[in-house]
Amino acid sequence: MGASRWVSTSMPYLTPREAGQGDAWAADAAAQGRKGTQRIVRAGEVAAPDEVARLFRVAEGETVVVRRRVILLDDEPNELTDTYYPLDIAGGTGLAETAKIPGGAVTLLAKLGHVGVRVREDVTADLPDDEERRTLLTAPDEPVLRLTRVTLDRDDRPIQVDRMVMPARRQRLRYEIRIG
Repeated sequence: MGASRWVSTSMPYLTPREAGQGDAWAADAAAQGRKGTQRIVRAGEVAAPDEVARLFRVAEGETVVVRRRVILLDDEPNELTDTYYPLDIAGGTGLAETAKIPGGAVTLLAKLGHVGVRVREDVTADLPDDEERRTLLTAPDEPVLRLTRVTLDRDDRPIQVDRMVMPARRQRLRYEIRIG
């Protein structure tokens, strides 16, 4: 495995951080001897894309909050992530703004009383569209991984939907499952 490949696990991004801890991405990258940063491109209210509306179990086009980010690894684009939240949870909060959130979004959600207890992830492979290719600095025929993560609370309500696009050759997804 080359030095440029990233090993990604989901768990650090699902757990609220302790007071004073930075975001999970920076900590995860540092633990692997790398530098992880992110650029928040957009945040605010949008009409829910079809897939997001379906996952939130709301009407197509219903207003939701999105945070669009370019995730950087050692100052290179590593991932594009759009994270969506129901308007009644995120409207008027830091989730709807472009400022960084101390401890990350999952920490703020927990402070707002919304804690994920179950996660469902789907991963597919595809070719990037032109914008994705330009942002991720990939070749036109270089495939990407598309990971969609739905986080549900104890009442089985979806509280967060993440849609990620990652250059396939630079990624390794790792899943650890504990039974019992």
